[in-house]
Amino acid sequence: MRNNYYLCSRMTAWIRKMVSVIAALMALTGCGGDGGSSDVGDAKGAAADSTMLRIAVMPTLDCLPIYVAYETGIFERESLSVSLIPFTSHMDCDTAIVGGSVHIMPTDLVRAERLIHKGTPLRYFTTTGLGWQLLTAKTARIRKLEQLDDKMLAMTRYSATAMLADQLVDSAKLQTERVFRIQVNDVLVRLNMMETGTMDAMFLTEPQATVARQLGCNMLYDTEADSIAMGAIAYRQDTIRQTSSNFKMETFIKVYNEACDSINTRGLDHYRDLITSRCQVQHDIVDSLMLQHPQRYVHVSPPRQRDIDRAKTWLGLLSPAKSPAKNESKKGNKKKKQQK
Repeated sequence: MRNNYYLCSRMTAWIRKMVSVIAALMALTGCGGDGGSSDVGDAKGAAADSTMLRIAVMPTLDCLPIYVAYETGIFERESLSVSLIPFTSHMDCDTAIVGGSVHIMPTDLVRAERLIHKGTPLRYFTTTGLGWQLLTAKTARIRKLEQLDDKMLAMTRYSATAMLADQLVDSAKLQTERVFRIQVNDVLVRLNMMETGTMDAMFLTEPQATVARQLGCNMLYDTEADSIAMGAIAYRQDTIRQTSSNFKMETFIKVYNEACDSINTRGLDHYRDLITSRCQVQHDIVDSLMLQHPQRYVHVSPPRQRDIDRAKTWLGLLSPAKSPAKNESKKGNKKKKQQK
């Protein structure tokens, strides 16, 4: 894996000043956990009842099936005692699942594979529709990747956003040290920095990406265009068994699939209030989501091996020469040449 160039001695005094701004924003806003969320009661209840299945959730649309199953009583109907523990950064989700305070979490394959490599016994429950868009601030006047030179890019270390940043910088033939990767873990803080023009560019997922586009931000890249599926829900079988010996994965799968069917049948508009409260966005954002970025939710299915290999290769856990994803790309190119 290529070494990322984060804040270092070569940065200008202006950029150092911006780091102070970032730190102040994070301190004021709060960078994760359940502070100020409607699920504070859930978190306290989980502490009181150790037999509850504790699920980490983020204010993003990949968690919508979990929210729907919880709010509409599907979990309760299937006799699953569940507590949702809200976070606003995947890094905090990682800390929670490693420490055993949650059993299940939304994640990306880069984060998950790194935790597995470091010894956390994670398993994949399902792939999700989590994707990222690279957006630039309206005031930055950046219209193509090459213009990221000497600009600040908000992302998170050891994540899919860090991997994508490396790949896009390479594709634009930019000097990697000339694109300053700024670590901003909290998705809501990141969006706020886009709204205020504090950051030049950043990776956002839905619905925060739609909020940014409505603010006039320019989209340079969307993982959907490259069919990159790095989103997943992961769990720890060991801590689940310690918590509830009666837990059955097939029941959880049934609940998740039913929630997906409900969203697909009724549409996002039916769950407008849920989305606005859980994802902390305005009602009109749901209209834009339905028009500009329609999303269907798929039943439980494992992540694709090529996406896992992509994550492992970037992390340095798999040689590019041995990566099936790389080999598939070569075969595709060879077939195109033969057709010509």
